[in-house]
Amino acid sequence: MPTAREASFELFREHGMTTIFGNPGSTELPMLAEFPEDFRYVLGLQEAPVVGMADGFAQASGNVTHVNLHTAPGVGNAMGAIFNAQANKSPLLVTAGQQVRPQITLQANLTNRDAARVPQPFVKWSFEAPCAADVPLALAKGIHMASAPPKGPAFVSVPMDDWNSEVDAAGAKQVAARRVESRAGADPEAVAALARRLERAESPVMVAGPEIDASGAWDDAVALAERQRLPVFASPAPGGGRLGFPEGHPLFQGILPPAIGPVAETLKGRDLILVLGSSVFPYYPYIPGPFLPDGAELAQVTSDPDEAARAPMGDAIVADVRLTLRALVAEVAEAERAEPAPLPGPAPGEESDPMTPTLVHHTLAQEFPEDGIVVLESPSSTLALRNQLRISRPGSYYFAAGGGLGFGLAAAIGVQLAQPDRPVVCVLGEGSAQYAISGLWTAVAYEVPVTFLVLRNSEYAILKWFADVEGVKGAPGLDLPAVDTAEIAAGYGVASTRVAGGRSELHEALAGAVASTRPELIEVPVAPGMHLV
Repeated sequence: MPTAREASFELFREHGMTTIFGNPGSTELPMLAEFPEDFRYVLGLQEAPVVGMADGFAQASGNVTHVNLHTAPGVGNAMGAIFNAQANKSPLLVTAGQQVRPQITLQANLTNRDAARVPQPFVKWSFEAPCAADVPLALAKGIHMASAPPKGPAFVSVPMDDWNSEVDAAGAKQVAARRVESRAGADPEAVAALARRLERAESPVMVAGPEIDASGAWDDAVALAERQRLPVFASPAPGGGRLGFPEGHPLFQGILPPAIGPVAETLKGRDLILVLGSSVFPYYPYIPGPFLPDGAELAQVTSDPDEAARAPMGDAIVADVRLTLRALVAEVAEAERAEPAPLPGPAPGEESDPMTPTLVHHTLAQEFPEDGIVVLESPSSTLALRNQLRISRPGSYYFAAGGGLGFGLAAAIGVQLAQPDRPVVCVLGEGSAQYAISGLWTAVAYEVPVTFLVLRNSEYAILKWFADVEGVKGAPGLDLPAVDTAEIAAGYGVASTRVAGGRSELHEALAGAVASTRPELIEVPVAPGMHLV
């Protein structure tokens, strides 16, 4: 008879989940005993970066990814990163150890008193099996729940003495072999009705959201836009964890602002707003106004029933975005509308000392490989990077849709591990980097060749911007003097460079780091403030 541990590893193997991210404690050691040679364990030094790495790996690989935490304290440390993973719709199986069953009621040290409740509400499903025999089935349900739309984290707590208990061999084999297909297309009548609305519209517009990329619908979104000659906006940047449309395409018109009134103002004159793979909309901050411009209607396609239900306006189709888009492209007639004028090409801005983030990102664009991937956590220069790089390949941009800091540095490591043949550049503010700084140890230990580009402005620039928007004066804690990320990174063993000599020095540093086979960090002093172009 196999043990629960043996049956569970066979389950993971059957689902291609042979990379595990973790920070083990005493309650996890029984699971890790006699660790299989065909599995890879990626160690992080703290649980939040561990979840961030798994989040990036899950998004870039498209597969459910296992992250293993240490009972209640470890889950607590990881909660902010689990929040981000939920917002990113990342399919994670989160497991955590628990005291042995004879000591749970005694609440012995390290007991998770209410294990299934601790990670709520940031997981789709949370469970502790009532007996050891149910552990493989509980883990299987977690995998299926994580991969069902909308994708997201699922949590299973496992008492440490369960792992070595025997389970039924035939039942465990059946559990491991099961597959659950969750992709469902839209009602053909709903697709036909939407096609007719597009054909009748005089001035329609597409809003491309992150689920286009996540569902593999990139080419379908381009085909629809070109067939209907639709101007295309990206969904607002704070909620756009991925790109849904090539930003160098002539039909691309920019990124929607992230607030109610400005969205309506930007879309003024449109009579049909087609939102694909995004909530409607990821607003922040609160700037009131009409939800839609006068005379406009809205139609949404999302696989997330909650996104459809909570939208304050418009109609929605709840179905797989890729399947729905393909059906819509096949159904809709070709339009004869005039194409919109393309965006002007990116301009580097003026030379300054220190450089502006715009100039830094313009320089990055010149060194950025054609197959490169950006993982971004530089809030005050997000729009400047998007405008300068005009990323135009699927699977090439990752950002924390939930807005919680700590995602970028960690996720870049996971993305690089999932996509070892593509160069990854992680763009960070020096404040953002500190939330997951111990992830640099993992990058060195596993020789993960991420290029970390740190923009040092010696302040929390995004918070100063929010303070202006919210009319807040005199708030403390918004400056960051003396944070030397290059020196910190060197302490973890990362080859680090400080750029103080302008663009030519930055060009040279970026070229060397991107071509390197080891992790490297470049720190660049930049002008303070928000940079939007």
